[in-house]
Amino acid sequence: MAVVVFYEKPGCINNTKQKHWLRESGHELVEKNLLTHDWQTLELRQFFAELPITQWFNPSAPRIKSGEINPAQLDAEQAIALLQAEPLLIRRPLMQVGESRMVGFDQQAVDCWIGLSRQEQTANLEVCARNGNGTMRPEGK
Repeated sequence: MAVVVFYEKPGCINNTKQKHWLRESGHELVEKNLLTHDWQTLELRQFFAELPITQWFNPSAPRIKSGEINPAQLDAEQAIALLQAEPLLIRRPLMQVGESRMVGFDQQAVDCWIGLSRQEQTANLEVCARNGNGTMRPEGK
């Protein structure tokens, strides 16, 4: 199985579920704090490869949800600068296996990439499990 460098927001419920599923699938994780990592431009840019800029951003980040930041109006240089200045804006998790990288946790894509056990998952593990006032949303909502 794979050794996955897993950049997360510590305490994120979905990141916890994602890590559990990866471990249950036989993968070894090297956990890193996405918020305190010293993101260099090239390093961060390598995660996004050919993804559209809008997919670089965490849609649950407060400044995105409020409309204060509109990723569709940014060029790559502006986007990277914002993500470096405010890592909470980065879509998570960021995962790396060798030189291969992935943004977010699309279950089918992760399964094709490194393999996942066949446990049933119905909740979207990319959407924040907390609503705007900090309370929990029911699973799958």
